[in-house]
Amino acid sequence: MKPTGKEVDAQDRAFGQHVQRLRKERKLTQQQLAAAMQRTASWMSQVERGVQPVERFDVLQELADALGVSVQQLRPGAPMPDSGQAVDVFTAKSNDLDEARRLISGHPAVGALLGAMRARPPQPVPELQEEVDTVWTLTHEGRFAEVSAKLTEVLPDLEQLVRATKGESQHTAHLLLARTYQALAAAFVRQDEADAAWVAADRAIWAAERSHDPLHVCAGVFRMVQAFVRLKRLGQAEHAAQTSIDALTALEREGSLSVEGRSVLGSLHLALALTYARGQQRAEAREQIDRARSVAELIGEDRNDFDLEFGPTNVAIQAVSTAVDLGDAGEALDLGKEIDATSLSPERQGRLLMDLGRAHAQRRHVGEALKCLLEAEELVPETIRTHVAARKAIRELVLIEGVSAPPELVALAERADALADSLE
Repeated sequence: MKPTGKEVDAQDRAFGQHVQRLRKERKLTQQQLAAAMQRTASWMSQVERGVQPVERFDVLQELADALGVSVQQLRPGAPMPDSGQAVDVFTAKSNDLDEARRLISGHPAVGALLGAMRARPPQPVPELQEEVDTVWTLTHEGRFAEVSAKLTEVLPDLEQLVRATKGESQHTAHLLLARTYQALAAAFVRQDEADAAWVAADRAIWAAERSHDPLHVCAGVFRMVQAFVRLKRLGQAEHAAQTSIDALTALEREGSLSVEGRSVLGSLHLALALTYARGQQRAEAREQIDRARSVAELIGEDRNDFDLEFGPTNVAIQAVSTAVDLGDAGEALDLGKEIDATSLSPERQGRLLMDLGRAHAQRRHVGEALKCLLEAEELVPETIRTHVAARKAIRELVLIEGVSAPPELVALAERADALADSLE
């Protein structure tokens, strides 16, 4: 019987350390080894940290081949598959979004369109609505392995549903599909899989347009802007955000923009602030924060329209993040003292703690930075362990402390693989 709990975790960590030793002996970076397997660097990082188990024989064989060793050298005692038995490629235990990434890598319904596949009866719409709500809950909580697993069940049904229904029911189906792709885009962004986020956001916009809900189109644009920022395509991010802002602002001037529309408008101002902050355009970034704050004051409360969590609190959190990106650590810490984010999702709370940790790191406040980052890890462990900015902050703290680094910091750096060969 396969052991469970802490014993499994220990085995996975030991295996990951063994893989890392073999890789370094061969002078390979994580990215090079991952590329040899046609995997992502994120996946390889998680294998080496012990948070991505490698249990399927076919994956063990691929990894062994890439390292130039036998499977038995890679994992002594690994069971060999029966000679006539096919490996079940659908039983993999995933701790990131690789399965979801593979799912959207082709056309979602080409088999059905060509008549090569017989469509199975889709789930009823109310059940699919509950499934989509669950996907968003998991995304807000940073539980990306569960997001990936859930999507492999839900997305094919939704893609089939939009092609099997007619009339108003089809609009509802497209709206569910748009919301699902928006959640997937948000999850990909948070795991630094920005190219996949771009694909998901584009599909979200396509589906939203066919749902006849223009605000959901703009919500999809918000997700695309985030992908563009992560890809460092700041010009495209600015253009996408500003185009939607202009359209929504015109409606606001006419007095015909709903409160939900204001949530989207305010969120796009925040996305544009992020874009300008990453480009070190200080005045422009602060102007967008001010505009978002004005919209939030009109709304007067924290809301979660389109799963954007827009409101006064989220604006304050983004102001902290903007200040950190601009190198204004003191301002970020002053702003952070006034924020109570407990009413928002774990992801938003974790983001605030992460940015406060980054601000403390900029000021070389090692103890305070470590405290914030550990608290963030408790809330959203995968975000802290995969977010490039968090990992860079952890690495800076280790370099600051050197041999005097506290054990808690060293352990955090190991979990986040913050001392990897390269952090882009």
